[in-house]
Amino acid sequence: MKRDIVVIDEKKCTGCGLCVPNCHEGALQIIDGKARLISDLYCDGLGACLGHCPEGAITIEKKEVEEYDERKVMIDNIIPAGANTIKAHISHLRDHNAMDFYNTALETLKEFEIQNPLELEAKEEAKSHQHQHGNGGGCPGSKMMSFGTQNKTEATGNVDSQLTQWPVQLHLVSPQAPYFKNSDLLLAADCTAYAVGDFHSKHLKNRSLAIACTKLDDGQDIYVEKLVSMIDNNNLNTITCMIMEVPCCGGLLAMAKQAVAKAKRKIPLKLIMVGIKGEIVREEWV
Repeated sequence: MKRDIVVIDEKKCTGCGLCVPNCHEGALQIIDGKARLISDLYCDGLGACLGHCPEGAITIEKKEVEEYDERKVMIDNIIPAGANTIKAHISHLRDHNAMDFYNTALETLKEFEIQNPLELEAKEEAKSHQHQHGNGGGCPGSKMMSFGTQNKTEATGNVDSQLTQWPVQLHLVSPQAPYFKNSDLLLAADCTAYAVGDFHSKHLKNRSLAIACTKLDDGQDIYVEKLVSMIDNNNLNTITCMIMEVPCCGGLLAMAKQAVAKAKRKIPLKLIMVGIKGEIVREEWV
């Protein structure tokens, strides 16, 4: 039988995510920095997502297709795309109560000796819950603390935002965006804006912005490539990497170093490290 199928050009796709909310069937997700059709079973082929791809990466093609075969889809499309796509696909089947397909998917994973990622996630959550009941174990950056509000200086009057662009999350920004051209980039860990009282007035002012969290974000391989593209194709002047002092935040600096080393153009990289109480503990050119 012939039916319309959504086709995604991964080379054109920047992972901006504009197509996802326009797929009412929930068949599209951003995984590992690219839009992926996680289940052609739920794709109606009407192309509601087409008009929402600024890169022209999504097309509709009429193809001769066989009757839907969950095992074949798992082997040909889902498993080769990696663990994140496997997790998204079986979650999609479970959430839509397609239990026959869901069970077939799990049987296929077992056949290829791949552990069910939903079971792995449940085990990790259980471990995390156990660690949270004591001070031992777990990431130091997750340890609960309270600082109080003593001797805090209050700003007088309205404080203007220094943000000059949107979006700001590194997965969502396009490295070719005009606001990055010839700019000084502030590459900030998510938590820094909440920890630093003068984040806008002192650090963001006159800079472009990209934010990320190397502890929680998925698909970080695309981050380095985006930064390299900003440096080489949009002529970034400098990168200032602002991170928290907790160990899990160091990955953002490592990623910035990797991008600067990989880029053809050589630009300065500055580190600003923020303490958990909002003070600047280190500021230096790397």
